[in-house]
Amino acid sequence: MREIVLDTETTGLDPASGDRLVEIGAVELVNQLPTGRTWHRYINPERPVPQAAFAVHGLDDSFLRDKPVFRAVHADLLAFLGDAPLVIHNAAFDIGFLDAELGRCGAPPLGLARAVDTLELARARYPGAGNSLDALCRRFGIDNSGRDLHGALLDARLLAEVYLELTGGRQRDFGLDSDPTGPRAAMPGRDKTAPPGIARSRARPLAPRLTEAERAAHAAFLAELGADPLWRRDG
Repeated sequence: MREIVLDTETTGLDPASGDRLVEIGAVELVNQLPTGRTWHRYINPERPVPQAAFAVHGLDDSFLRDKPVFRAVHADLLAFLGDAPLVIHNAAFDIGFLDAELGRCGAPPLGLARAVDTLELARARYPGAGNSLDALCRRFGIDNSGRDLHGALLDARLLAEVYLELTGGRQRDFGLDSDPTGPRAAMPGRDKTAPPGIARSRARPLAPRLTEAERAAHAAFLAELGADPLWRRDG
C-alpha cells in the first residue's frame, strides 16, 4: 500500500482571505515503510509574507522571490501524489490550502476524503493529552531536536515516524520478514548481523512513558490494597 505523508507552510491561516502556500514537503511510504522518495518545493506565494508567519517557518519575501509559483509545480506535485492516501496532521488545514491553490490552476481538488488525519488518530488514542507534532515526538521518543522552526519536509519526515507509532506499523510483521535481501534489509539502523527473521533492534531506545508521579501513585495504590503482585515474588 502506497501512502504519502504531507506537510505545508503558508503565509497565514486562511486561504479564503488570500493566504497562500510557501512550502510543500511529502514523503512516500509503501507498506508503511519510507521508500526514500520525497517531494519538496519552496513556492513564491505572490504576496508578502507577514511577520507572524515568518516567525513560524523563517521563509521571507527575499528568499521566496525567485521560487516557482504554485501553478508551475502543481502538475509535478499531483504526479507524485498519484491516488495515494494523504497522511496529514490537521488535514483540514493543509487540504484547504492545497485545494485553494489547485482551484486557481483549474485543477480538481484533492478533498478531505482521501486524507488520513494523524491529529484525529492521536486524539482518539490519547484523549485530553497534548497532540501537537512536537508533543507526539516527545511521547514516542522521536528525535525532533533539529526542529527549531517549522519546515514542510522535516515535519513530513517526523510525521511519518509518528504515524508508524500511532498505527503500530513498526510491529506489523513481528519479525517474520526472512528475506535478507528484501526491502527491510536496507532500512537505516537495521541490525544486518541478526539472523533472517529476527526483528532489528531500535536505533534508539524508547523514552520511559511513566512519570515519577505516576510511579509513586501506583506504589501508593498497591500499598493501600495490601497487594502482593506476582512480579515482586521470588521464583
